[in-house]
Amino acid sequence: MKAVKQRVTKTNKIGFLSLPLAGHLNPMTALARKMQSRGNEVVFIGVPDIEPVARAANLEFAPFCEKEFPRGYVAKSWGAVANRQGLDVVRYTCKELIPDLLRASLEHLPAKIEETGVDALVIDSVYLFLEIVPMHLGLPYVQVWNVLHFDSSGSTPLSLYGWPHETSPEAFERNVQGLELMNELFGNVIPIAQSYAERIGLEVDWADPAATVSKLAVITQTTKEFDLPISGLAPQFHYAGPLRDDEGREPVPFPWEKLTGKPLIYASLGTLVNGLDKVYRTILEAVSKFPETQLVLSVGRNLDPSDLRPIPPNAIVVRSAPQTELLKRAELCITHAGLNTALESLAEGVPMVAIPIGYEQPGVACRIAYHGVGEFVELENLTTPRLAGQIAKVRSDASYRDKARWFQQIIKETRGLDVAADIVEWAFRVRQRDEPAALAESRS
Repeated sequence: MKAVKQRVTKTNKIGFLSLPLAGHLNPMTALARKMQSRGNEVVFIGVPDIEPVARAANLEFAPFCEKEFPRGYVAKSWGAVANRQGLDVVRYTCKELIPDLLRASLEHLPAKIEETGVDALVIDSVYLFLEIVPMHLGLPYVQVWNVLHFDSSGSTPLSLYGWPHETSPEAFERNVQGLELMNELFGNVIPIAQSYAERIGLEVDWADPAATVSKLAVITQTTKEFDLPISGLAPQFHYAGPLRDDEGREPVPFPWEKLTGKPLIYASLGTLVNGLDKVYRTILEAVSKFPETQLVLSVGRNLDPSDLRPIPPNAIVVRSAPQTELLKRAELCITHAGLNTALESLAEGVPMVAIPIGYEQPGVACRIAYHGVGEFVELENLTTPRLAGQIAKVRSDASYRDKARWFQQIIKETRGLDVAADIVEWAFRVRQRDEPAALAESRS
């Protein structure tokens, strides 16, 4: 959709709350910057580890939960998922990481809202049940899916699974049964939310999965074109498109002089579940089969590049890399199928070979294959010959790049940040004209 041009009639002080993880913070800070550029007063509320990210984005930052989660908490606690995979990653996160974060956030957020003067909130959708604070205080709130959203209708597989999209009655039944996993995962979190709600006298119908979901707007940074066909979407659910502006991030050094000009393959397993050295070794071995190319492999902070020696002569291995700039030069991206990397690849018209490891990555990988912008290899089936075969297939078949470039144009025209900002401003009644048209276009 085209951004709706409207006059700002009043400014709310909008608080942003995100899980303290790069894949969530990058899109959330981009949206906060966009809201700020439109004349809205914005403050980013979070644990101390978030401060450098917020400052780099030129955003006001308000710390909370400092005692429970001092500087270094994210690396120490969330680093435990680096070597996990599959549903084990999700179970560990929901059992060991989210409960303590939710408990402390519920306790301290009301006072921080009062201190900052916030009168509306934009909340990361997987900051589970934090929304009961604005519900109790009577504040408007919008939720944002920075990761691939969950489909609870059964019309498509839950994104935690790598199942293909099918429309048979058997597939629908499989999808519905797969949703039972949600009850298991949330079972570690709901009692915390229930206890808090009872203590503050907030009545919630816990039998209704949508009881705490924002009634104003739920935004996903996935484009509708990249999603699977989901039936019965809630009226407040909106596709926006990638929440990125290529600015407001800390600079990442890179040895540009080492690039040879050969066809570039960029590979990364993201910043969280990225400690499986076997996967990196397989990528290095597979790309070594294509000496006419050059590989840039980003391994993150959980692995020492020297541990992967010997490094093939056509590879550069670094801890971190300027991903967007490299994707602009790349002909292929080997990815863990994190949503941000997938969308950034498509934004540059780059096809992918995906190796999903955990969280919602299986669902993203399925969409990559479903829409013909790449292929994927399940982790349990990952071998050097299999990965090399998929690389050869995607490189040699022009249809993958053609479809990726089609998505590139879609993303360019969609202007996800503008769409999301329009929706947030309408939800908080900052803008007062043409709201129904703007909202209808975001769902079409």
